[in-house]
Amino acid sequence: MNEDFNIKAAIVDHRLGNLYSVKLACEHVGMQAEVTDDSTAILAADVVILPGVGAYEDAMLALHESGLSKVIHQVAAEGIPLVGICLGMQLLMTESFEFGHHQGLGLIEGQVLPFEKPQDASGRVLKVPQVGWNRIHMPAPANWEDTFLAGVSEHEYMYFVHSFYVKPASQEVVLATTTYGNVEFCSSLRHKNIFATQFHPERSGPQGLHIYENIAAFCKSARN
Repeated sequence: MNEDFNIKAAIVDHRLGNLYSVKLACEHVGMQAEVTDDSTAILAADVVILPGVGAYEDAMLALHESGLSKVIHQVAAEGIPLVGICLGMQLLMTESFEFGHHQGLGLIEGQVLPFEKPQDASGRVLKVPQVGWNRIHMPAPANWEDTFLAGVSEHEYMYFVHSFYVKPASQEVVLATTTYGNVEFCSSLRHKNIFATQFHPERSGPQGLHIYENIAAFCKSARN
């Protein structure tokens, strides 16, 4: 048995998106993963993962109605590693302008904004949503050492599916950026015990799985 298998990952079950592909990725690198909406299980985990694909308003409604929004705030307050993926990253922000104006979890100050006719160098309007592979870049003065991106190659390709992106109020939280046409956006961030990506690490090949390996290694070292 993989020695990291006792690392417990709680995947927040708000019934939107790629929950089980995240579970498989966690298990692939040796973590014991559970898709759950149980507050006790979530608060007992070594790492909590908030994934998601779908509508922002629906996701926030599900989190509020289930009481999970309060649990996620408690996770952040107690210093438990909290990982947001795709829509999960967006939910961490203060507010979203996805088909209206919606309040987010407010764990990271900033907005969720739509791609508005991104254009390539020739002026051609690109398709929205962005679906497919794109590069992540390390903006100065970001450093990926001692983060969940440690060991990931700069300018590596990751897999994206999204029509909206986050704009943090502070550039200090931005770990990686990506350019889609003439729009540069935050594709990964870190704030205290919170790490998030707009791309899907579990769908991004070996480099994406390396991020899950980093998560497991961090949790293991935190125990020791």
